Amino acid sequence: MKRIKHLLGEAAYYIFILVVMAFFGLPLLWLVLTPFNARATLAVEIPQPFTLDNFQQVLNNTFAVRALVQNNMIIAVGAMLGVTLIATLSAYALSRARVPGSSQLTYILILFSSVVTGTAAMVPIFLIIFNLGLIDTYLGVIVVFIGGLLPAAIFIMRDFVEGIPRSYEESALVAGAAPSRVFLDVALPLIRPGMMVIAIWSFVQAWGSFLIPFILLRSPERMPASIAVYSFYTEAGTPNITLVAAYSLLYAIPVVILYLFVNWRYGFRFFGGIKR
Repeated sequence: MKRIKHLLGEAAYYIFILVVMAFFGLPLLWLVLTPFNARATLAVEIPQPFTLDNFQQVLNNTFAVRALVQNNMIIAVGAMLGVTLIATLSAYALSRARVPGSSQLTYILILFSSVVTGTAAMVPIFLIIFNLGLIDTYLGVIVVFIGGLLPAAIFIMRDFVEGIPRSYEESALVAGAAPSRVFLDVALPLIRPGMMVIAIWSFVQAWGSFLIPFILLRSPERMPASIAVYSFYTEAGTPNITLVAAYSLLYAIPVVILYLFVNWRYGFRFFGGIKR
């Protein structure tokens, strides 16, 4: 009887795993197969007939290509660089400087960033960007992304900085190194994996965002891919499934390439320039 219960439990477990895998895997399989299907539907089907015409039609749409290659890259890379640089310096300062209440300040930033988000924050954000004269500019969108992502990025980076023994920096100071050299030569190599985590996370957040660019940008030539995908919809709001799927696959490729590069370069192993 116990053997039967054990087998039934294992069977239920594997069935559950298969259901979860199907739940996440079938949409990905659809995304991979549909762009190559001349008569695609919402069902997962082997491309019959196999074609590359969908990609050709997508690449002939200069508005969508510019949104993907130029606009998305400017916004995502700008946000990534700004968040990574500011979060690294801020986390190091909060960790190493003796500022009363620095821990409480970090948690307050996290609290407010999680409470005031999304549509609830768009009206004051729009007014601020409008008063700064940054409506319909890349800089305005990048600044909003940086401000929104910084609290969580600082919180994450601070954990990496706190993991560095202070004795490393104290030894460098005793040897006569200036504080700037201590940061660049001792701390920075050790927190490099954390910087990569923040860089990838902020890039993906900015790359896939829809609401902020939609609210702050006006000119079609500045629209990112998340908005340009609607150029493959009819006037009645019906999507051209094959073209939407082809564009979505191209849209996902840069993020996958970034992941593969970081995995090849670092292997997502946390290491630094100094071995403990």
